Amino acid sequence: MKQVHTLKTAISALALMAAATTAAAQDKPESLDLGVFTFMSGPAAAYGMPGRQGAEVMIERINAQGGIGGVPINATFVDEAQGAEGVISEYRRLAEGETDFMIAALSSGNCLALAPIADQLKMPTIGWNCDTHQLFKESHDYFYRPNGNTIAEFMAYTLYFLKQNPDVSRVAIINPDYSFGHDAAEIVKATLAAMKPDVEVVAELFPKLGSATYQTEISRLAATRPDVIFSNLWGGDLENFIRQAAPRGIFRQSQAVLALGEAVLQRSDLPEGVVVGVLGDGWWRSPDAESIGMAAEFAADYAEKFGEDPVFPAIKMANSFLVMKAGYEKAIAENDGAWPTEEQVVAALEGLTTQTLTGEMTFREDNDGVIDQVVGMTTVVEGIDYPVLGNMVRYEGAALLPPLGSDPIEWIGSLGPDFLDTLPEPGSYE
Repeated sequence: MKQVHTLKTAISALALMAAATTAAAQDKPESLDLGVFTFMSGPAAAYGMPGRQGAEVMIERINAQGGIGGVPINATFVDEAQGAEGVISEYRRLAEGETDFMIAALSSGNCLALAPIADQLKMPTIGWNCDTHQLFKESHDYFYRPNGNTIAEFMAYTLYFLKQNPDVSRVAIINPDYSFGHDAAEIVKATLAAMKPDVEVVAELFPKLGSATYQTEISRLAATRPDVIFSNLWGGDLENFIRQAAPRGIFRQSQAVLALGEAVLQRSDLPEGVVVGVLGDGWWRSPDAESIGMAAEFAADYAEKFGEDPVFPAIKMANSFLVMKAGYEKAIAENDGAWPTEEQVVAALEGLTTQTLTGEMTFREDNDGVIDQVVGMTTVVEGIDYPVLGNMVRYEGAALLPPLGSDPIEWIGSLGPDFLDTLPEPGSYE
């Protein structure tokens, strides 16, 4: 009887295992449903639509390769131009429905609002842009940002132009009048004070987002005649500023540093020698991107679909999809091949290191991504009908990030002028 009982127990155990396997197979969804947030209307769409287009190309590419764990991706796109209240409402609606994962958002303000909601609703979320270093002042278990933050970004630009212009003495700043612009100005000023304290900031200008004219600001820049003009204007605002400043000789009078300038090179008439970057490492023609070998294929698909080359917002979005994919694949592997829960996906993202189109990304303990910073100057290259990055440098991301828990502005102030000597020279990354 004991043998019969043992046999029945074994059979029951096998049946339970088979049922569990069937249940796991049934739990695999028909699609991985995403909410993707970006600006699709208004002046910010000049930056936001390349993000959406990058998402579309990545979805097509991933699905053509069999999806993630055999599951195809499906996306619902949400326009951030409706304002924070509408963005929050849409996020909640999607999270409480069938959505599995969020890629949100472009706006730093929207990310600051959504991060605690992601924790509340236990919704895994990647902030594909939202650079503000304020984001992880509070701990967020369900919110990850793989694309770096304003401390590393705007330190990189300041260090570059100090290396390029060691005799600079007068700097002007023209940034948008909200947290992104004011934070960047503080970082630039703190870096200048630490590296070259005799530099004078001769003008700080903060035009409103969506300004139709910059003639007042341009007149001020013309009158103060700074050696360097730093700006993190973006989207339609940056295009308007360039269009109005160029005829008045601003780019001949002063060295211009346009932090988000790569995004408008195909649509704006910028001369050679303007400092531009990609808020991270997202230059798809960089040596690292060429070595990795995925970016050119992505760019070809993007150009075929949209009739132009991808700009760095498209690359940021594409890299965010690759990070999400790596997180799911890691979670599936750790779950013995079964489809993971939201908690398992979040656990897999924790501390993740993965390769993107343009480099390597690692999540720190606070869920912020560590990536390198690529900065260069506009230059003409045979075979490309618009200016591209030349005289490039690639700064290691970790070298430009303060230790966890420290005050970032105080950390910058602790570095001292010798820090410049530890960094690679412009033109060393070609």
